[in-house]
Amino acid sequence: MTDLVKNYIGGRWVEGRSGQTFETSNPATLEVIAPVVRSGTQDVADAVAAAKSAYSAWRLTPAPRRGELLFKLALILTERKDDLARLMTQEMGKTVAETRGDVQEAIDMAYYMGGEGRRLKGYTAPVEMPNKFGMALRDSVGIVGLITPWNFPVAVPSWKMLPALVAGNTVVWKPSEDTPASSAMFVQAFIDAGFPAGVVNLVLGYGDAGAALTEHPDVRILSFTGSTTTGLAVYSKAAALGKKVTLEMGGKNAIIVLDDANLDLAVDAITWSAYGTTGQRCTACSRLIVQSGIRPKLTEALLAKAKTLVVGDGLKEGVTVGPLVNQKALDKVSAYMDVARQDGADLLIGGGRDTQAGPGYFFQPTLFGGVTPAMRIAREEIFGPVLSMIEVGSLEEAVQVNNDSAYGLSSSIFTENVNKAFQAIRDLTTGIVYINHGTTGAEIQFPFGGTRGTGNGMREAGQAGLDSFTEWKSVYVDFSGRLQRAQIDTDAVLSGDLNGS
Repeated sequence: MTDLVKNYIGGRWVEGRSGQTFETSNPATLEVIAPVVRSGTQDVADAVAAAKSAYSAWRLTPAPRRGELLFKLALILTERKDDLARLMTQEMGKTVAETRGDVQEAIDMAYYMGGEGRRLKGYTAPVEMPNKFGMALRDSVGIVGLITPWNFPVAVPSWKMLPALVAGNTVVWKPSEDTPASSAMFVQAFIDAGFPAGVVNLVLGYGDAGAALTEHPDVRILSFTGSTTTGLAVYSKAAALGKKVTLEMGGKNAIIVLDDANLDLAVDAITWSAYGTTGQRCTACSRLIVQSGIRPKLTEALLAKAKTLVVGDGLKEGVTVGPLVNQKALDKVSAYMDVARQDGADLLIGGGRDTQAGPGYFFQPTLFGGVTPAMRIAREEIFGPVLSMIEVGSLEEAVQVNNDSAYGLSSSIFTENVNKAFQAIRDLTTGIVYINHGTTGAEIQFPFGGTRGTGNGMREAGQAGLDSFTEWKSVYVDFSGRLQRAQIDTDAVLSGDLNGS
């Protein structure tokens, strides 16, 4: 792929106003994939103007028809799944099996939200006056700005874009600068599904484009997934302008393993949760909270399992761990190795760049033992294939360690005791809890999001996903033919009616 990757604005693929470009490259081979337009403030303004122009007609398009376009999108993505997955692996590195799953998540979301075109449920409720009717309806908001990360180039945008669209909003999307070609291929599927010009718009570039989208006065909703630092900056700017904001940010997710756990199952799940996607998931497991009795056997089994992992180009058969996404990510993960040693953690395996895997940003799957809850590697998001083992004496201590975190996205427990499982469900303070499964693997029909520093209380996916992209409109219909003041006239009106007047 060598053609210039362009913006999609108002139904046309267009170059950037400034003429500036950057390159997207393969983190496994370091080869350039394609040049990409670099958008600025004016490009964002053009995209917002196109979305604004398209909004009036789109919001009046019957919701069932909007849903039918999402069904068409699902079919197109199914047909192009392998091609899109391969391109995603080339741009951001995770194995092609994982990128196929990424596309499947968007397909699932398209079918789910397509069905919402014939639901978009409001509700009715009794009212206090006679000859009066009340109902609450979901209404579209307007232009939605989306800022999304590179680690799930299709799945995460689909969580935001598809509920926004079926609800009658128009969209301006600024994806990560690390996955522009994948984003453009995803948008082409919307075009081929028949979405009208201006309903979906794509602007490619760096943080300045995201800032322009955040600050544009016509953008009514901002939905962001990414780092906590950037997310809080977006939140501050957007909230000051009165925008509705949804945030999904960092995580420091933990798996708890009790003495009665199924050891083999726990090892498989921990390995996948910690080292899948090279640890570059917001739900990746980076803390392993282990009860004392099972720790020796679990440590031995994890080390044996880690030695079977194959680091390399995610397009190659048999590879289980791809590269980190770029040099900045490699430098960050490498720096935490020094931090861990200075804090006194015991390096059990890995701990450095994997130069045998190729020229790319490869890092060895890493396990630290002897970690205490106060160590930086147990508290800060590393976003790489690094797992820290913390030993505890009881379920109660494990829960306390799990909850003592700046983040609250996902947690997991392995136990054969149903009573302990339900105690954990009650006491773990994360947005997602797994029993006898790892910390990854959320499904689109349930709310996704976390507590504390992970987000701002909003959720994506499931029915809750519609809340981010709709406003509630309460409607009262009084057919009494007279003024009936709620709360003030209720007793008098009801008394008069009961007396036959």
